[in-house]
Amino acid sequence: MRNDTAQPLYQQLEDQLTRLIGEGTLPPGTTLPAERQLAERLSISRTTVQRSYNALRQRRLLSAQGRLGSIVQGPGPRLHSGMDRLKGFTEEMRELGRVPSSRILEREVVTDRSISSIFGRPSNAAFLRLVRVRSGDGVPMSREAAWYNLERAPDLATDDLSGSVYARLAALGLPLVRCDQTIEAAEPTEEECAIFGFRQPVPCLLIKRRSYGADGDMLEYVEGLFRGDTYTYRLTLTI
Repeated sequence: MRNDTAQPLYQQLEDQLTRLIGEGTLPPGTTLPAERQLAERLSISRTTVQRSYNALRQRRLLSAQGRLGSIVQGPGPRLHSGMDRLKGFTEEMRELGRVPSSRILEREVVTDRSISSIFGRPSNAAFLRLVRVRSGDGVPMSREAAWYNLERAPDLATDDLSGSVYARLAALGLPLVRCDQTIEAAEPTEEECAIFGFRQPVPCLLIKRRSYGADGDMLEYVEGLFRGDTYTYRLTLTI
């Protein structure tokens, strides 16, 4: 903090935090120090920190999260995704004006009795297990673990899946036509906190989805954890 300027200390702090958020040094999901803690660290009054934090909350750059303190919201608005039809992450991000990207963490052909039961397949059935970090404009939005029915789509075991798997399924003549989906609150694991840049766990949305082809066969099962600080779902109901 500078003493050689007429700008009040709280505005200096607000400007510095705004710059750090805008540069990405403090990415969305970052938990800022408590007011008293930051005041002691910077040798300024708690009131100064409080005024700065309040100003940033009014600008929607910070959000109060109770015992978690103040969490960076980021310079952009929260994403409001519609639930009016089945669509993959890639299509969803493009509709929201974001550039989608994926990073594959794990990819393997597995047999799993629990997954076989979900698909209604024999216990020795083979599935492609794909774990990815899905991002919008370079910001990690979700970590998802997905399983795909290799009996129906064996090409997925060797295909390039860096883009949309839904588009690849459609190209194979297996477009998804419907899904059953549930959404529940969940706390991210230590690994997921590291992916999202959370210093402390932030409530997230756990989405479980079973997707089916035109003949009614289940082709995909997904468990995706979406960050709750920037992502909301919008549902329109009609009578």
